[in-house]
Amino acid sequence: MNKHIGSLLSSYLTRRKPISKSPIFRSFGQNHLFTSSTSHSQSDQVITCKAAVCWGLGEAVKVEEIEVEPPKSSEVRVKMLYASLCHTDISCCSGVLGPLFPRVLGHEGVGMVESVGENVRGLKEGDLVIPAYVGECGNCSNCRSGKTNLCLKHPLTLHGLMPDGTSRMSIRGQSLYHFFSCSTWSEYMVSNANYLVKIDTRTPLSDATFLSCGFSTGYGAAWKAAKVENGSTVAVLGLGAVGLGVLEGARSQGAATIIGIDTNQRKRERGKAFGMTDFINPSNSNKTISELVLELTGGEGVDYSFECAGIHSLTNQMLQATKGGRGTLMVIGVVDKPSLDIDFLTLLLGRTIKGCIFGGIKSQTDIPLLVNKCINKEIRLENLLTHEIRLEDLEKAFELLKQPDCVKALIKI
Repeated sequence: MNKHIGSLLSSYLTRRKPISKSPIFRSFGQNHLFTSSTSHSQSDQVITCKAAVCWGLGEAVKVEEIEVEPPKSSEVRVKMLYASLCHTDISCCSGVLGPLFPRVLGHEGVGMVESVGENVRGLKEGDLVIPAYVGECGNCSNCRSGKTNLCLKHPLTLHGLMPDGTSRMSIRGQSLYHFFSCSTWSEYMVSNANYLVKIDTRTPLSDATFLSCGFSTGYGAAWKAAKVENGSTVAVLGLGAVGLGVLEGARSQGAATIIGIDTNQRKRERGKAFGMTDFINPSNSNKTISELVLELTGGEGVDYSFECAGIHSLTNQMLQATKGGRGTLMVIGVVDKPSLDIDFLTLLLGRTIKGCIFGGIKSQTDIPLLVNKCINKEIRLENLLTHEIRLEDLEKAFELLKQPDCVKALIKI
């Protein structure tokens, strides 16, 4: 896929309000070289731009004109280039992560630093960055433990505001909530610098977008959270971007058997591209998912199962599909209920249930490693891309997700 970066720059210069000089960047096929020019960023001015706003529970997302304030201390304003659609964004419209409205959605994306506030270190105007909703200070007890990616100094935020409790976005005088630490479905966004990751400018922009949540969550769940071992057996329920990430992560860890489970038969070939060895379509059988997995594994079950679909009623099935005494279920998919019903005996027989945020990925330490894998073609994220749309046509993306061949829709900002 060939991105015409020159046209992005032209759009950047013509749509930005106020207009100021910008870093220049060129495209050589999928590789992008950014070179900074002398510029005087008007970082103290409000920018008027387009953004996708959700006004209330169940309401359609509307592209509106909003105002984005300049960055304050430790903050960065980013000109978004591309974003993508994740099922978590849809869940947000339904209030699963808190009924905070009106809200600018989007948490996957890639952009260019437009301006920086005071006390920002390591980022400058023109840098290519992706948002990460989990920060990493490297010094707190959690960061030092090696057991979790949940930083205590820069935690996951669900209140829809900046760390100081205020918003940097508004519409017609009314404050807008952010989504996590960002809001990527906007031409401009402001984020605390600790939730941005500077990436190599050779990174294909679509790859960078997909690394900012879904695929990395799945890949990390196998790599960092579950720590899948060489020669182990794995089952993955739900072969969207997260599930395909689990397949790739399990393959990179050396898993011997990687079972993909999905009712969409078209996911069979796509799953093979990411390392799947066996495929189960539960709709083709009267047996339960756990029974089908047990059949494929000689009655033992798998070492690791991953629930990536967010289907509350199938959690027990995926737990029962693991080995007694040492099987582990990783719960990744966002469900629409606040609690789960777990079969006590299944759990009592030595199985483990574990959850993770962002797949256990540490933003500053691990994302650059995944970026390098993409640059070196060790991971082929172009296999995720099925549709492309413009921000103005965002409503179409929600319909695209319902299509059986849709995995990831790339949004040109």
